[in-house]
Amino acid sequence: MSLGYVFKEGFAGLGRAKLAAFTSMFSLFIAVLLIGVLFRIGYNAYEVSQVLKQQVEVEVFLQDLDDSATNRLQNVLLQKPEVAGLAYISKDSASQVFQLEFGLGSETISQLDFLPASFRLTMSDEYQVAQIDSVVTEIRGFDGVDEVRFNLALLQSIEERTETFFIAGISIGLFILFVAMILVFNTIRLTIYAKRDLIKAMKLVGATNSFIRRPFLVEGVLQGIIAGALASLLIYVLFEMLIPRFIPQIGILSWPYGSWYFLISGTILLAIIMGWWGSRWAARKFIGDASVGN
Repeated sequence: MSLGYVFKEGFAGLGRAKLAAFTSMFSLFIAVLLIGVLFRIGYNAYEVSQVLKQQVEVEVFLQDLDDSATNRLQNVLLQKPEVAGLAYISKDSASQVFQLEFGLGSETISQLDFLPASFRLTMSDEYQVAQIDSVVTEIRGFDGVDEVRFNLALLQSIEERTETFFIAGISIGLFILFVAMILVFNTIRLTIYAKRDLIKAMKLVGATNSFIRRPFLVEGVLQGIIAGALASLLIYVLFEMLIPRFIPQIGILSWPYGSWYFLISGTILLAIIMGWWGSRWAARKFIGDASVGN
């Protein structure tokens, strides 16, 4: 019986302050929509940064080593956790690479025996630039290593821009969430004020504060469900139907973890949590031991 009352009053609360409820749901809708879009763009930006980091290779040029010494050095390099992959470029292969890179007229130069053998290392994207730079410095001191080339500036630029993007995205997302929760808070506060006489009467007959709060929590959750469902639907339509039609390049953006339903489910869940938390905040503040204001 009490559970039915809680849900009935929760649904009815949406109609008591229609404008405030609409404003709250619209704000939640905009908030989770923007956060969903930011998250998808941020996820793809992260993937691109990881690909770019993997393309920054470390070239280890070798001294004149025999096969045994070359194999030992290769094994040492592969034992480094920062090294994700390794390719050996022999002197003959280096000559061919030189001709490909410098084109016609380089054949005579490339036949000179000055091109050293080398290892091309692909570094793991799990490590920070400082860690990779540290292992590069260590490799420079290995026996048999003549020179190490590493584009530290490019890798630092990729990492710094990625961090800046994520800091900005998180800051904007938190601000949007806070504003939306404030609006939910105000909506529930207005609903509580509209029911102040009923709340007083319920307290007089022995209703507990927690019982009185429950319909307002249900109202906040309902606002979250409605806003989250609409935002999720729009995110799917935008990225799967509308935007790719006009900007085909957007179609190559991947969904987080490979499937659309992860982001959609997360968007709805976030809206529900925001609606619940905003309503809980208001209900606990305005429905306390003291009677509701006149």
